[in-house]
Amino acid sequence: MLHHRFIQSAKKYGKKIAVYDQATGQDFTYSKMLIASLILKNSLAKIKGKYVGILLPTSVGCMLGVLGTLMNGKIPVMINYSTGAIENCRYAREKCHFKTILTSRKLLEKLNLEPIDHMIFVEDILAKVTIVDKLKAAAMSKLPTPILKTMVHSGSDKQVSVILFTSGSEKEPKAVQLTHRNIISNVEASIQVFGISSDDSCMSMLPLFHVFGLTVNMWLPLILGNSMVAHPNPLEYQKISSLVRKYKVTYMAATPSFFYGYLQKSEPGDFSSIRFAIAGADKLPNKVYDGFLRKHGITIFEGYGATETSPVISTNHPGAHKIGSIGKPIPGVKVRIEDVESGETLGPDLEGKILVKGDLVMEGYLNDYEETSLRIRGGWYDTGDIGLIDKDGFLWHRGRLKRFVKVGGEMVSLVKVEDVLSRLLPEDVICSVVDIPNPTKGADVVAAVATGNFDKAKVLKQLKKELPSIAVPRQFFVIDDIPMMSSGKVNFREVEKICRELSAKGEKK
Repeated sequence: MLHHRFIQSAKKYGKKIAVYDQATGQDFTYSKMLIASLILKNSLAKIKGKYVGILLPTSVGCMLGVLGTLMNGKIPVMINYSTGAIENCRYAREKCHFKTILTSRKLLEKLNLEPIDHMIFVEDILAKVTIVDKLKAAAMSKLPTPILKTMVHSGSDKQVSVILFTSGSEKEPKAVQLTHRNIISNVEASIQVFGISSDDSCMSMLPLFHVFGLTVNMWLPLILGNSMVAHPNPLEYQKISSLVRKYKVTYMAATPSFFYGYLQKSEPGDFSSIRFAIAGADKLPNKVYDGFLRKHGITIFEGYGATETSPVISTNHPGAHKIGSIGKPIPGVKVRIEDVESGETLGPDLEGKILVKGDLVMEGYLNDYEETSLRIRGGWYDTGDIGLIDKDGFLWHRGRLKRFVKVGGEMVSLVKVEDVLSRLLPEDVICSVVDIPNPTKGADVVAAVATGNFDKAKVLKQLKKELPSIAVPRQFFVIDDIPMMSSGKVNFREVEKICRELSAKGEKK
């Protein structure tokens, strides 16, 4: 089980710094983390029910909350605090049927939010901890590892270890159940692929309510015995860059939009200690890849995954890298390409739906048997993405099936249009491509841009050279703040909604 693996690391690397916690300004050794997690375990023991909501930023407090919850045999429900925190709390409660939410007053004050019922606060828990509590936990932490494991929750690795919510960029978020085995298998395969050792150190700034952050920024370093630099806000680009330099971090993972921010705000030399950087959750633009290579001599390796797959499915890595691809499947993972219409397995270089099988595939969506059965068939998880596997075994992502639109009877990839448009626009202009209804052709491709300060005629001329006429955006809508998810992904549902409203009003550039 995951918390057992943490105990093993804590016993082995006791004096080593586990977390340089930027939220509190304190350094936590593995021994200190073990003692704190045992104290928190006792504090959370009285909570009734199977689930505990966790509304905390990336910090040692959030990590301890997850550990303490698991040590009690309960399941943490990770709640997105970045947008609509209170609404997300209520949504999670309704979906998972629980009451208690572990959070902090400091976070609520920062978000300018009032507490709701059944919230408990890290600050209050710490204030009630006595010297006797600390001595008991410290004594317990000194017990031999096999004995200590029996004093916390034990069970099968097939048990659910966390509830995470899908991004909701396309439809209502679903509650994903990931088991201990799901995450452990993903961590072990990632360690193998990148050759990470206990001597490495991690920049942990991704939110832990997203699977990318939880697996790569918490469990991987904790299982391996790495030191982490935990910072609660990935959007503080200059600060993150300076922390990488200060602590000589050796690996980091981020979304492409975050990497773009670090590229813009970093100084030469900030990333000189990085052995490898991994991009996931969205397509890596050439300008970000090339920019890091030019400015820092760093190759960003693009990977691919999903909340439902714990998350890593495939990744480029040293020794196996094709620019533009999403790499080869990681060890223990099977990928096949299926014809969208017939369901037939396709050979090399043929596009179809991407299906995945292995220990990384989720237990299912909580209380949603119908959706689970639609997405998992015979152990194969249907990603809903379109792609192909080339003759060398590299996977290429062509976009979401839902991000293909039929225009005049022909299928158009909105992702491809977006890629071409992004390359043609000025470097600092964010764009998103969506579709709006057309009564005769079925749909029109349109573009949302963050500013109108570019030569539209010149861009359109080049688009017509590189894309079929049906794929060229018919309208450009200027949206000052293109809606983004906290993960760094564009919120396509919101962009599409805004574009449809603007089209109805006749507002365009």
